[in-house]
Amino acid sequence: MPGSNPHHYGHDSGPDREGGLAANRPQLRQRRAVLGLIGGGAALALAGCAQRLAGATGATPVTDSTAVTEATGVSSSTGTCTPIPEETAGPFPGDGSNGPDVLAESDVVRRDITASIGSSTTVAGGVPLTINLLLTDTANGCDPLAGAAVYLWQCDREGRYSLYSGGVTGENYLRGVQEADAEGAITFESIFPAAYSGRWPHIHFEVYADLESALGSGEPIATSQIALPQDICEVVFATEGYEQSVSNLAETSLEGDNVFGDDDGASQLATVTGDLDTGITIELAVAV
Repeated sequence: MPGSNPHHYGHDSGPDREGGLAANRPQLRQRRAVLGLIGGGAALALAGCAQRLAGATGATPVTDSTAVTEATGVSSSTGTCTPIPEETAGPFPGDGSNGPDVLAESDVVRRDITASIGSSTTVAGGVPLTINLLLTDTANGCDPLAGAAVYLWQCDREGRYSLYSGGVTGENYLRGVQEADAEGAITFESIFPAAYSGRWPHIHFEVYADLESALGSGEPIATSQIALPQDICEVVFATEGYEQSVSNLAETSLEGDNVFGDDDGASQLATVTGDLDTGITIELAVAV
C-alpha cells in the first residue's frame, strides 16, 4: 500500500511546518522524453490539443498559435510538446511518503474533494472552485493520456493542510484522486485555496500511469503545482473568510515564488473562466 511509497517531498514552505521536514531536500523525478513534432504534423497536434482542452472543459476552442502555446504547453516555434515542470510535492503530500496516507482511504477516488472521508465528514468552507486538467502524452505527440490518474491536494481557506496542520490533523478534506477519461480530461470540485505566508496561491498534484498505481505502490510519472492567476485571487480574497490571504498575497509574487519563480510560472498558470456569481473554473493542460 502507498504507506511504503518512496515519494519525494521538499522545501515548500507553509503553515505549521514541522522542523524535521526542513532538512529534507527536494528530489525531482526524471522527466519523460520529449519528442519533436514534424512539419504540418506539429500544427495538427497543436490544434488537436487545443480542441481537446475545449471539449473537455466547455471552453471556446483556441486556434491562435500563441494562445495554444499558453493553454497547452505545446510550442509551435520549437515543434515540441513540453512536459509540465517537475516540482516538489511539498511537506504535506498525504500520500504516505512522510506519514499520513489518504490514498489508503476507500473513498479517496472522488470528484468532489471538499469534505473529509472516513471517520470525519467535515466540509471545507470557501468559494467553490472547479479544477479541470487535460493530461497529454509527450511521448506520443501530446495525444490524450487516457486512463492516467491524478492525486490532487491543496490548503483550505485558512491556509491549512488537512492531516498535517494544527486544528485539521483529523481531517483529510481537499485531497482526492481521479482517473482521466478517453480525452485525458479530469475534473475536481473544490474550494479556492488561501494564500499563506511565503508562497504564491497554488494547488499540488501528482500524475500516475493509472489508477492502480495511484492507489498502490506506484511512483508518480510527474509531480507539479498549479499557479492561480493574481486577478482571480484578488477577487476571491476580498470575500469573507479569506482576510488573511490579502496581506499574504501582497507580500509575494509569482515571479519571486520559490517554486514558480524559475519560469515565472508561465507553464503552470491556470486559465480562469466564470466569476463569483456563475462559478469559478480553472483549467490547465498537463503534458507528461
